[in-house]
Amino acid sequence: MKKNVRCEIRVRGTVQGVGFRPTVYRLAKVCGLFGDVCNDGEGVLIRVSGSEVAITEFINKLYIECPPLGKIQELTRVSYEGDGDFTDFVISRSVSSSKNTEVTPDAATCPQCQQEIFDPFSRFYRYPFTNCTHCGPRFSIIRGIPYDRCNTSMSAFAMCAECERDYENVENRRFHAQPVACHTCGPKAWLERADGKPVTASMFSMMDDVDAVCTLLQKGEIVAIKGLGGIHLACDATQETAVQKLRQRKRRYHKPLALMARDIAVIEEYCTVNTQEKELLASSVAPIVLLQKNPDCLIAPSVSPGLNYLGFMLPYTPLHHLILRRMNRPIVLTSGNIAEEPQCIDNEEVREKLGNIADYFLLHNRDIVNRVDDSVVRVIDNQLKIIRRARGYAPAPMILPRGFENVTPILAMGSELKNTFCLLRDNEAIISQHLGDLENAAAFNAYQDTLNLYLNLFEHQPQAIAIDKHPEYLSTKLGKELASVNKVKLHSIQHHHAHIAACMAENGIPLDSPPVLGIALDGLGYGEDGKFWGGEFLLADYRQFQRLATFKPVAMIGGEKAIYQPWRNTYAHLVSANIWDESQQKYPDLAIIKFLQQQPLKLLKQAVEQDINSPPASSVGRLFDAVAAAIGIYPEECSYEGQAAIAMEALVNPSNLNNYEEMPNYPFQLNFSDSIYYIDSKPMWQALLQDLQKHIFQSDIATKFHKSLAKIIVDVVKHLCQENLINQIVLTGGVFQNYILLTQVTQDLQNLGLTVITHSLLPSNDGNISLGQAVITAAQLIPNS
Repeated sequence: MKKNVRCEIRVRGTVQGVGFRPTVYRLAKVCGLFGDVCNDGEGVLIRVSGSEVAITEFINKLYIECPPLGKIQELTRVSYEGDGDFTDFVISRSVSSSKNTEVTPDAATCPQCQQEIFDPFSRFYRYPFTNCTHCGPRFSIIRGIPYDRCNTSMSAFAMCAECERDYENVENRRFHAQPVACHTCGPKAWLERADGKPVTASMFSMMDDVDAVCTLLQKGEIVAIKGLGGIHLACDATQETAVQKLRQRKRRYHKPLALMARDIAVIEEYCTVNTQEKELLASSVAPIVLLQKNPDCLIAPSVSPGLNYLGFMLPYTPLHHLILRRMNRPIVLTSGNIAEEPQCIDNEEVREKLGNIADYFLLHNRDIVNRVDDSVVRVIDNQLKIIRRARGYAPAPMILPRGFENVTPILAMGSELKNTFCLLRDNEAIISQHLGDLENAAAFNAYQDTLNLYLNLFEHQPQAIAIDKHPEYLSTKLGKELASVNKVKLHSIQHHHAHIAACMAENGIPLDSPPVLGIALDGLGYGEDGKFWGGEFLLADYRQFQRLATFKPVAMIGGEKAIYQPWRNTYAHLVSANIWDESQQKYPDLAIIKFLQQQPLKLLKQAVEQDINSPPASSVGRLFDAVAAAIGIYPEECSYEGQAAIAMEALVNPSNLNNYEEMPNYPFQLNFSDSIYYIDSKPMWQALLQDLQKHIFQSDIATKFHKSLAKIIVDVVKHLCQENLINQIVLTGGVFQNYILLTQVTQDLQNLGLTVITHSLLPSNDGNISLGQAVITAAQLIPNS
């Protein structure tokens, strides 16, 4: 007779709210084990009694048959010496203990639930909140750990007898699915008119309030829809009048709008979609995927003015599936907010803030606890590139590279724009969802609320706080305040070093690896010398860096105004190159010269000469703006940062890049001064103005500029690699969201035999800053081996 042994199995990772305990239960039964399983603050705890062979088989099956949304990060086994004999295997009540487990991101509706909501014989027929253990809300409804119904906004809804039977039945797909609900007991959705008048059935033919939304959208109305992690504004994406109405009311005049379509077949009528993009669209994350527009695309032009791609997503909740069931064309589905404020999540907030934008509201009575925007991704050269990391991705942790085991708990506050924050603990980084630009008071308040929620949810007590060096960032100021109040050490981290370290950590580069050559190109960041940087070549490891090269600093005339008025950068570059007077004489008929001559140049010149609100910056983002304005792209005004540069990128046909071999590149000059190299764009400007004078096509100039910029970057890398014996290059910073530049630089460097590292799981923009701050701080606290 085989001897029974008893053991305790601890499982850490994404193991709560994903159907992990039912899987444990089923496998324990299959293997003939006795014992129990429960959720606690560290994950899942299993106690089993059985033969050694059966327990080994059980553990092996756990890895193989882990639920679709689950992820085992660590499984440990020790002998169990506790009291009691096990006579069956049961699922025990959750236990409160130290909180070191993961919180699962929200997941798109699974195929089985989709089938049920369209099955007239199912009790979930047309129920907009249908879910099971494989899908549905998680992070957006959780208030505390462990992930039990009482700790979510579903606690307001008592289960009916049928739902309770499903919940208790181990053979059911909803066994211990915390948000399980139905028409009888769950949340309800309803339609309201924004003007407060009653909605009457005679207004339109409809099956219910959710179905009525489809009719309203087809009629050209704007509807605010309360979804999973926030409220969206929707309209028919093929009706230019409706889209223009939405833009005017929301005062969002140019920024591209996201789209949702019923299925991939509808999307393919408007865009080219490859296999990888289809998989992303249909995944449980269901992000917005940027797709190439078809030449005859019939989407309203104002959805993405001047761009050659569209951002599409598929329905990711039953509510969205039901709205789009009868819709044979895409809808706009953009954040329900005003100005730069965070997305609305509360019913009263919608009525107050969106009443002048939407014609109707589709609301429901389940609270959104955590605001989560839609994630945005792109596929470049078969590789996923996350542009905005939010729903479906956050707050899943990122495992840190070798050397960062058992790190001190650290809180990193992130940047000012495209903010995220990061909690570092043990060997993992928990990075918040995208929180937006903190310049807006409402966004900063939401940032603080989300930070408090994370600190509470994960019981994180930081022993050090990392901030950006920029003294005026609100995240920096709050970090200083928190460090002072909590009496923990403060670490001030240089912006571009953080960019590079984040890319290193994301790519698993171990702590004590040799330095890399990091190229961080962005709008701007506060430099070690107190000036604005933005085009940096740094020799860096996690602990320190050395600035080897940069772009020649040029004044940002008017400070922040230079971000939104690209012509200021063109003028500043021509003045900096000392060719403004010459350009007026040689090219008096050029549109950009005439435009600039109409500006208050005397005042602008004084501002530069006397350094009045015109800080010099080595910003490559502003260089892009300057070139875009020079060739006639949004020279006067932009409504969002980088708009002109993004439009210029759209002019470049990637397939034509190699057809320009006969055209000489725009030259840049490399100078050496004060121990670093400077890239001077003066000769580039002289050649570009000549091209304008020759009436070279705008798209040809845009292509030449991208190729030329890539070439000078590669030339500088070659030079620096030879001097410093480096073969690993990191590309980071918001400018590398330009896929033409990223692809060209990557290919050229790889052709030289260099290893190129870029972002995939984090955005290359300031959304990665918090991770970089955190790992640099951790590295500085770990003794150098």
